[in-house]
Amino acid sequence: MSPLAGLDAHAQRLAGTPLADLIDADPARAREFALRVGPLYANFARQRYDRVALDALFDLAMRADLPAAMQCQLEGEIVNPTEGRAALHSALRGDTARSAFALAARAQAVSAQLRMRELVDALEASAVTDIVSIGIGGSDLGPRLVADALALPGARFRVHFISNVDGHAARRVLATLDPARTAAIVISKTFGTQETLLNGGIVREWLQDDARLFAVSTNAQRVADFGIPPERTLPMWDWVGGRYSLWSAVGFPIALAVGMDRFEQLLAGAADMDAHVAAAPLRGNIAAWHALTAVWNRNALHAATQAVLPYDDRLKLLPNYLQQLVMESLGKSVQVDGSAVETETVPVWWGGAGTDTQHSFFQALHQGTQIVPADFIGVLQADHPHARNHAALLANLLAQTEALANGQASDDPHRRYAGNRPSTLLLLDALTPQSLGMLIALYEHSVYLQSVLWRINAFDQFGVELGKQVANRLLPALNGESEADDAVTRELLREFNARR
Repeated sequence: MSPLAGLDAHAQRLAGTPLADLIDADPARAREFALRVGPLYANFARQRYDRVALDALFDLAMRADLPAAMQCQLEGEIVNPTEGRAALHSALRGDTARSAFALAARAQAVSAQLRMRELVDALEASAVTDIVSIGIGGSDLGPRLVADALALPGARFRVHFISNVDGHAARRVLATLDPARTAAIVISKTFGTQETLLNGGIVREWLQDDARLFAVSTNAQRVADFGIPPERTLPMWDWVGGRYSLWSAVGFPIALAVGMDRFEQLLAGAADMDAHVAAAPLRGNIAAWHALTAVWNRNALHAATQAVLPYDDRLKLLPNYLQQLVMESLGKSVQVDGSAVETETVPVWWGGAGTDTQHSFFQALHQGTQIVPADFIGVLQADHPHARNHAALLANLLAQTEALANGQASDDPHRRYAGNRPSTLLLLDALTPQSLGMLIALYEHSVYLQSVLWRINAFDQFGVELGKQVANRLLPALNGESEADDAVTRELLREFNARR
């Protein structure tokens, strides 16, 4: 039996106690169920556990030896056993670890950052005005999020992103640009990703000048075969997974969008979170609280989905980024030893930016039949002069967390709100490179700790591969050069060919 099965008894014990009553019964809860790490504050008081259930969660954390697991990951031990790899993305941003492997990885990362700065300086001194970043998944979502979140008016470069293999995506981006004033970056860890190479070919042909084509990859030979020389190629390493790679040279588009100095501040913020996670005791560890809360909501409350709701338009792409980080990492049905998991693992993550989402799916959050835990994210200090707008934004942020928790009684059943909807509130003092780095690193650490509790591998993604393999087999069939094996696919291909 899974050690997490014991959480059910606590959930059943609390089932008849509304969240509002839990809060009223514990006057210190609002303050003591909260943690601050530098500019990042987290409040877990509106989660549906009490102190007894929380004690049980931290007991689980101790039995799973989460502190040792965190050290294993940070020091570069193999935490991806199916591929025999470390997951040392923390070495890209700081020197928290002291192992020889981690220190060597850190030295490689610093060297790559220096090379990236040189390339940024060279492009800033050129006539280039626009950058096209070509990647998909971890080579796209992180850079896209950070570049959008930290964008400043009057930036030296306009940075654009192409990910989808659909040719319309490339045409829409390129239609507004001048090839003579554009540089492009092809980002692929293996340099074998079909979507990226196809889009890279479109952009290379459009540029008509390979001198403004750059690459980020582990595979120098494939990059050279594509036509990009070593002096315009930045490295990656096997000890960095794609969805954890924005801190590496994969962040080259970020450095061009926001400046190399601000990119390094982003790294420093993430390193601050690494240092906190490495040193803080479990009860004072913000990543441990977040991970245990996620496990409680999934395994005790059996919530099938999780919403992430940033109340800052600059963070509107955060849900997209977290979908990959969380669901690709935790979407596993076997344990590290190959046996079937003993409990539910990852919920479906989704969301969007408030206040827009209040007018789209919040009806379901308040009065739907499914309980959806939510992470609300706010930014206290605005970077605009519209004080009334910002006050309204923060009022809505507070109002939604309160309303979801407390509900509202009514004689009219249509106007009755059950409440009892759990949420976590994450607050940034301001949206800066440092605070954003801390926020993203918090989610990274939380994901890893959840994987330890579920005994799964957070760092492989074999589930991504099957569809790609089938697509490659079907290309000849789509072109009339062979016949598909699957009966339904054969019929669909006949329909395709009749209509194309």
